[in-house]
Amino acid sequence: MEWGGGETGMNSVPDGVVQHILSNLSNVRDVAACACVCRRWRDCVPYLPALFFPRNAFDAAAVGRGAADDAIGRMVAAVARLRELVIYCPFSMARLPDWLAARSATLRVLELRMDAAADKAAPEGGHLDCIGLAAGLEELRLWGVSLTTAPAWGRMERLRVLEVVGSPLRDSAVREAIAACPNLTDLSLLGCECTGTVAVDLHLLVRCRLDILGAGNCSLVLTAPRLESLEVQGFTWITLRGHSLRRLSIAKSTGRVHKVDTGKLPDLDHLSLRGVQWNWAAVSSVLQCASEVKHLVMKIEFCGDLDALQPFPEVDLVDFFNSHPKLRKFEIHGAMFAAMCQKNSLKNLDSRFLIPCLEEVLITVRSPLNAEQKLNTLESLMKYSEKLRTMVIRISQMKNCHEAADDFFEEICKFKYMNYKKVRIE
Repeated sequence: MEWGGGETGMNSVPDGVVQHILSNLSNVRDVAACACVCRRWRDCVPYLPALFFPRNAFDAAAVGRGAADDAIGRMVAAVARLRELVIYCPFSMARLPDWLAARSATLRVLELRMDAAADKAAPEGGHLDCIGLAAGLEELRLWGVSLTTAPAWGRMERLRVLEVVGSPLRDSAVREAIAACPNLTDLSLLGCECTGTVAVDLHLLVRCRLDILGAGNCSLVLTAPRLESLEVQGFTWITLRGHSLRRLSIAKSTGRVHKVDTGKLPDLDHLSLRGVQWNWAAVSSVLQCASEVKHLVMKIEFCGDLDALQPFPEVDLVDFFNSHPKLRKFEIHGAMFAAMCQKNSLKNLDSRFLIPCLEEVLITVRSPLNAEQKLNTLESLMKYSEKLRTMVIRISQMKNCHEAADDFFEEICKFKYMNYKKVRIE
């Protein structure tokens, strides 16, 4: 490239264009390398919008002698319009207040891996208080922080996104921390340990993900009139008050889901229920409230009110689909499918019955027991679903030593052959 002045290459590119190109850099290794190229490139550093310090930003020796903290401080001070700061590498919590204060006017996004902080064990959780210095924050993500006492970061009126990952929580501290962020639209507590009651009352909340570890008894009370998407894992009791849910996922990998109170779910498009053991009253309550659902995922292994694992009760296929007339996609695991294949599950079938909207079915079969009823159910789904395009039959963990397994699989293959355009076996 040659311009009227005779300059060629990068020297001919206007300063504004160079600044725009370099503004796409955020990794501090790349920023440091570019700053060494020439003064013109180094002069673009103050206009960078983001800095990202990866895990390997500094070697162990630099971290040990404090050089890493000095380098972070210099780079934060150099970027005058810093909007986003992400620190994954080891750093000293004692230096964090200075960095935040220096860029409090422009900083909008902050993400910290607190498990990498050398002095993260500050007394009474005071290491989070300094975040209040960046009062203009809109997004805050914290990894490995201890939220057992409420942080004194004051009111975070502008904060819209709060995400806490891999942290021990105390229910009272969570309530106070959330109350200090009244305008949140996105809340995530992921891979956290907590007992007691997690209470969330946010009138602007739209998306929420809550993932609690362990088999303990933890309850959730959530009030969010604008809530559209909710994913929860690990809660035993769940109460939802006032929402506009379009997507709901409830799971518990260990322990039992005892009670779920959602209220009516008239706008729900996607519903996923997963877990080892659910109280059947909780299952039926959610299904009754979600009568308008379009995509349903049922992957619950057992029912039962006590520690004893029990199979699902019989589910009448006609009543089920009449109660969910808008269902388009249905993913059904072994236990629920078996419940639809009991002696009386098809007793109400007649020529007037119709499954009006079902287009896709994914069925996981784990046992050859009741083979005849299961085949009858498959045939009924095929016959009465006028819009069905795809049926996937997934054979999972079926013991080949069972004398009926081979015969059952042979019948499934015949069924596939008779409906080869729609049925697939995995």
